[in-house]
Amino acid sequence: MILYLVVLFVNGEFCKDPIKVKADDFFFSGLNKPGNTSNQVRAAVTAVNVANLPGLNTLGISMARIDFEPKGLNPPHEHPRAAEILLVLKGTLEVGFITSNPDNRLFAKILHEGDVFVVPFGLIHFQYNVGKGDAVAIAALTSQNPGVITIGNAVFGSKPPINDDILKIAFQIDNKLVDYHLQSRIWPDYIRN
Repeated sequence: MILYLVVLFVNGEFCKDPIKVKADDFFFSGLNKPGNTSNQVRAAVTAVNVANLPGLNTLGISMARIDFEPKGLNPPHEHPRAAEILLVLKGTLEVGFITSNPDNRLFAKILHEGDVFVVPFGLIHFQYNVGKGDAVAIAALTSQNPGVITIGNAVFGSKPPINDDILKIAFQIDNKLVDYHLQSRIWPDYIRN
């Protein structure tokens, strides 16, 4: 008798052997605690995805808590594997997304507590606290592993760096600006992760 072991790899994670599954695989604690917003963007994201909640694997969902100080920003970013719906729990946020080429049309709104905004799959989007106090939002995403690409970090913080001439032409700026102001910038952990 030959026994074959089949391991299924789904969107970045192996499926756990059902015999080894336990209640903690379906549990996450901590969304009641504000994230540390003492960084350059004055915002923090607490993600709940398959990396810290294994029970999400194959379910196609995840979520995040986003905390903002006044003028805090969740910088322009995109999720390569997910659409997003955002609910404002506290405060006032300006949110928006940009459509794809050639239109590059901005759709933006000011949201207050209880307001919801949807970002279609894979589009660049942002959230900015325009209120006087702290703000909190919950984002739900259509993937257990949505990924995040922060645009500034991806373009100006790549390793190895993108050739200065490429950035100079693409953004119509000079090499000094690229070298000394954009690529040399120390990106906060919030943006790097």
